[in-house]
Amino acid sequence: MRDYDAIVIGGGHAGIEACLALSREGFETLLVTQSLDTIGRMSCNPSIGGLAKGNLVREIDALGGEMGHLIDSTMIQMRLLNKRRGPAVQAPRAQADKFSYSRLAKETLESEKHLTLFMDTVVDFLIENGRAAGVITERGWKISSKTVVLTTGTFMDGKIFIGEYDAPCGRLSESAAIGLGDSLRRMGFHTGRMKTGTPARVRRSSLDFDEMEVQDGDDPMLPFSFETEHIERPSVPCYVTYTNEKTHEIIRSNISRSPLYGGKIVGKGPRYCPSIEDKVVRFPDRERHQIFVEPEGLGSEEMYLNGLSSSLPEDVQHAFIHSIPGLRHAEIMRPAYAVEYDYLDPLDLYPSLESKILPGLFVAGQTNGTSGYEEAAAQGLIAGINAAEKIKGEKPFILSRTESYIGVLIDDLVTKGTKEPYRMFTSRAEYRLSLRHDTADQRLTPKGYAVGLVTDGRMHALEKKSEAIRRVKEILQHTRLGDKSAYDTLKEPERDIFSLSLPALETYSDEILREAELDIRYSGYIDRQERELEKARKAENMEIPSDFDYDSVDGISAESREKLKAIRPLSIGQAARISGVRVSDVAVLAVAVRSAKRG
Repeated sequence: MRDYDAIVIGGGHAGIEACLALSREGFETLLVTQSLDTIGRMSCNPSIGGLAKGNLVREIDALGGEMGHLIDSTMIQMRLLNKRRGPAVQAPRAQADKFSYSRLAKETLESEKHLTLFMDTVVDFLIENGRAAGVITERGWKISSKTVVLTTGTFMDGKIFIGEYDAPCGRLSESAAIGLGDSLRRMGFHTGRMKTGTPARVRRSSLDFDEMEVQDGDDPMLPFSFETEHIERPSVPCYVTYTNEKTHEIIRSNISRSPLYGGKIVGKGPRYCPSIEDKVVRFPDRERHQIFVEPEGLGSEEMYLNGLSSSLPEDVQHAFIHSIPGLRHAEIMRPAYAVEYDYLDPLDLYPSLESKILPGLFVAGQTNGTSGYEEAAAQGLIAGINAAEKIKGEKPFILSRTESYIGVLIDDLVTKGTKEPYRMFTSRAEYRLSLRHDTADQRLTPKGYAVGLVTDGRMHALEKKSEAIRRVKEILQHTRLGDKSAYDTLKEPERDIFSLSLPALETYSDEILREAELDIRYSGYIDRQERELEKARKAENMEIPSDFDYDSVDGISAESREKLKAIRPLSIGQAARISGVRVSDVAVLAVAVRSAKRG
């Protein structure tokens, strides 16, 4: 008999979603975390969402995940980004009261009937018959389970750097998880080092806000969760300021003291979120860099300097921060620092996020080489769902890149791998017109219902919403405005559904009307994309047997053959996306797979 059905390692954003998915499906689940006080902690920026990331949060919610509920209950500012651009690239972003967010996350886990929380550090795995069968902790506990989900974030052999100072930590003053990386390497896991960083926090009352630009949020606040009807929360402003030549000169003069440039840090950092010293070195012609000054919470004086992450010594941090307008008298409460940590090569994972090396082990979050709370939570949810499916003996739950940003994220990781912290962008999704954030429920809630994470009530509400949108479109098609229907009138860029002032639409909510309008306005593009999607689905539906013998296929190049054998794609579509695999080789492979199935 097992101690638990599942064990989740790590209480960050990936671990939260994983253990909730398992416990809400009725499986007895144990969350093992180094500290119960840091569950759901926002290690870096105090915000959720953003371009493409907001889409991920809405998809997590549509599947029955928790992140949307957490941010809806704790946001202190909300903005819809890219309002002036098309809906396919719009996304919500919210500032969070990070302390309330973490507290609510812990309370949510504690209230789950089938979930147990336990404070310890996992250092090794129990293995039976070549499969993950539990964990061994630092204090000597041996706890058995049917599946294990690994979500260690930046803590696996983590080390922080502040100038000449370094220490074995996953976050400032929080101990690293030592020993687990060595255990994984002994089992044959491929690991690497990555680096991330966070800015200093400064005291609000020491700032000169009249020297900065004010950035207010949207009113009303729009929710992330499809279950939240409206948000009644205080909204506080953020501020914008800029570095200058004096700032850059201070950094250039002290660059030799940076562990990033002095050789102490070997891990690859995030290309799209570089430290301020990296920006100054890489973009020497830039006269200034934008800095967002963001509140960390309603009950805190701490302000986050978004855009000023650094690993320079503290005296240098004081000097360059005090050179920036609005920050000249800033009292630094926490220094900026860099953190370097072990990650596992995601090419060693199936699209279910199960390990190819150790069956029964699922891996999610920054452990897979990603950056960001949203990317971590999305993987944690899928890993938790698939750990549950594994226990039930069901087929893996896999989202394709044609139907979700989550599918794009995971497919990129397990098919292409990553050598730097992976961040989700709208441009990564080829079919983004069909992946608007407001349609996530229609795309994914039925799938969440099928695996047991969405209630009957929520499915009924979705059906009512879908029917209302259908009726609105029908009304528009049968209403004439001059020589054309109201439906066709909405395809004109200068018209919107509210300006039509149709009495027949007065009973429908703004949400229903807006979604119907967007469907109509972009119907031509979506129809064209749907034809492309159909081709992509055919390739995805052509499954490759897990034991397929690539050596038996004549006409495939040696390079393609080795990559196919290493990654072992599940479909012809996935095979086509492997870097370095030729189009001609994919065509030969497709013929061989069809032949093998007929034989």
